[in-house]
Amino acid sequence: MSQKQYDQSAWPGKWPAPAKLNLMLRIVGQRPDGYHLLQTVFQFIDLCDWITFHPVDDGRVSLQKPIPGVAEADDLTVRAAKLLKAATGCESGVRIEVEKNLPMGGGLGGGSSDAATTLVVLNELWGLHLSMEKLMELGLALGADVPVFVYGNSSWAEGVGEKLEKISIKEHWLVVIKPECHVNTKEIFSSKNLTRNSKSIKIADFIAGQHQNDCVEVVCQLYPIVKDALVDLSRFSEARLTGTGACVFAQFDSESAAVSAYRSLKDKWQVFLSKGVNESPLISKLKIGK
Repeated sequence: MSQKQYDQSAWPGKWPAPAKLNLMLRIVGQRPDGYHLLQTVFQFIDLCDWITFHPVDDGRVSLQKPIPGVAEADDLTVRAAKLLKAATGCESGVRIEVEKNLPMGGGLGGGSSDAATTLVVLNELWGLHLSMEKLMELGLALGADVPVFVYGNSSWAEGVGEKLEKISIKEHWLVVIKPECHVNTKEIFSSKNLTRNSKSIKIADFIAGQHQNDCVEVVCQLYPIVKDALVDLSRFSEARLTGTGACVFAQFDSESAAVSAYRSLKDKWQVFLSKGVNESPLISKLKIGK
């Protein structure tokens, strides 16, 4: 398939790969293959990695600058681009440049978001015309969180996180703390102390205030610094863990309240001031470009 660029001027632009938060996480069962059955709520925040795609003539997929400690072949953006080529027979190449702002190992979905942005944007730039559903299917092969970033809207999620239903959530101001640790998700989900039989709830229950995270107890046992962050943040608003962490967050009704908490915490912690958004910044940018 020859390279059909839908808009030559689009190639030089930077494309957002936003972070996400899990506003709640319930583990309601486990499949025979070991995967856990979840109920969770995803909301995007306006903190982003930024990705630039440079067209190349030799058909190769490469990184402008590999992430230290991550082999280029294992980088999720490279894997996503190669998967897209394999699924479509596309012969085009790309050099991928990632401006990394999201902390790694924080539960904000940075790698998954980078992969989703790669799938969505190259589908446009290469003129492949795959449906969102097909891109979500490809994304699931790269990771359970990739489909929601392709979907691009705040979502109620079930299954292993791939069954998505669009919901609208208040777009709060947020303070996010990244403790100095890297939580091993597999370690958390393999813990014998993890709750795996929470009762399923409905969206209305979440809206009414049921937003527990079944991973909190195990994460705090294994990573005391996460517990410390939750305690510090809870002085300002209800503090919650996103996914398996390590990041913790709190919602605020006003920018001034969030800024005040941010200023109080920034000398002790790596902390981010952000805002929840129901539509992914990536989807918003795509709409502008159409």
